Amino acid sequence: MASDTPDAYDTLLSKYGRISNLEYASHLLSWDQQVMMPPGGTGARSRQLSALSATSHELLTADEIGNLLSSLDGNVSGEQAAAVREIRRQYERATRVPTSLVEEISSATSEALPVWEKAKDRDDFGSFAPTLQRMVELKREYAAHIDPDADPYAVLFADYEPYIELDTADRVLTRLRDNLVPLIEDIAASGVEAPRPFQGTFDTGVQNELCRDALSLLGYDWERGRLDSSSHPFSTGTQFDSRITTRFQEHDPIDALTATIHEFGHAQYTLGLPQDAYGSPLGEARDLTVHESQSRLWENHIGRSRAFWERFLPSFKDRFPQVGDVSTDDAYRAVNRVYDDNFIRVEADELTYHMHIVLRFEIEQALIHGDIEVSEVPQVWNDKMEEYLGIRPETDAQGCLQDIHWSHGSFGYFPTYSLGSVLSAQLFSRVEDAIPDVYDRAREGSFDALHEWLNTNVHDHGKRYTTPELVKEATGEAYTADYFIDYTTKKYSDLYALD
Repeated sequence: MASDTPDAYDTLLSKYGRISNLEYASHLLSWDQQVMMPPGGTGARSRQLSALSATSHELLTADEIGNLLSSLDGNVSGEQAAAVREIRRQYERATRVPTSLVEEISSATSEALPVWEKAKDRDDFGSFAPTLQRMVELKREYAAHIDPDADPYAVLFADYEPYIELDTADRVLTRLRDNLVPLIEDIAASGVEAPRPFQGTFDTGVQNELCRDALSLLGYDWERGRLDSSSHPFSTGTQFDSRITTRFQEHDPIDALTATIHEFGHAQYTLGLPQDAYGSPLGEARDLTVHESQSRLWENHIGRSRAFWERFLPSFKDRFPQVGDVSTDDAYRAVNRVYDDNFIRVEADELTYHMHIVLRFEIEQALIHGDIEVSEVPQVWNDKMEEYLGIRPETDAQGCLQDIHWSHGSFGYFPTYSLGSVLSAQLFSRVEDAIPDVYDRAREGSFDALHEWLNTNVHDHGKRYTTPELVKEATGEAYTADYFIDYTTKKYSDLYALD
């Protein structure tokens, strides 16, 4: 740090560091709730999380933070200016929201988790509906406090992606729908059937070991991470401790494997953030579009590549000898099979996945805008799934109850999945320019060069740049869906022998 750093900057970062530590503690309590807390713990956990949220909010909105930001206005440059920009943005949003509402939202989300889990297990949307109604109302109120004149959904979206406009997200999703739907239809009409060598029953304990094999191969730092199971896969943590969860299904070992590799991408991003900037915006990840680009890059561009399966298939056969003499080509085609009968987003292939996102994007906007009632969600969900994917869920568990996000009050989160997928293709195009033999290295189990490129061009920057700036810095171009459209069209035309 420069010797002429204003004292106010050091003081601001010290205070922000305290807030960050409280938030990381909240994340760890949430991890515990989803991974190992006994069911009876919810009553206390919701109050613990609520207290931490309220304390964090009070610290962030204190007058002293505002005074420090004012004193630094125009008096810092470079990385310091970037850190101040990020803290100011959080301060300005937070000061518009009463602490009592922050506390209520935190308590409500903690209490909503077991309600959603039980409703999903029992396929009973009616028992979750009052909870969802409460979350919708709380998030509408939250958005109105931040900007009463703005589209409330755009305000909520900005919590997850502050530097890409909602209009851009809308245009990208529309372009994906317009390009992918015809491609999916061509695949269905091709008559080409992808192999299904991974059918049968696969012990979940052995699946756990297989996922650990994959994580070790890819370079996961077990000294700073761990793998557990949860009802919905996720990762959380800091550059010193970034944890992964996955889930296991006896009939589908590929689901746990790809989910684990996906979460590995998230964890690697977190672990790659600069340690000496811990507790400051420069040591934080650049929001969810970039975060998702890292998970989708590892899941799709590596984990679903032919090169990866040339290297990993022997490990798979060692763990599950019942798959017999399945070839690398069959394994590669199987993990890239386009499903015409899949209801579950996290199990979807690279193409139909985005239709799952489009329908959620449309439904949650309608919910927040008040265009549909909570009671209408199952019907609207099923209608849209039939329209976009040609299938209709028979149960709400395989329909509108499948995702955890709305129980968290995470309205506006879903679009970042597709935005991140688009960015992953753009980034990987640059990776292939910089490391022409990246797939030869993958065949040899060597991922150091890829880790180094991602660390240098994405992870090390923390929040130094805004999202558009970071994309330009890493790729030399503005954010674009061109690479994703080209990548998916070529890959799946080859797989399904399309003209």
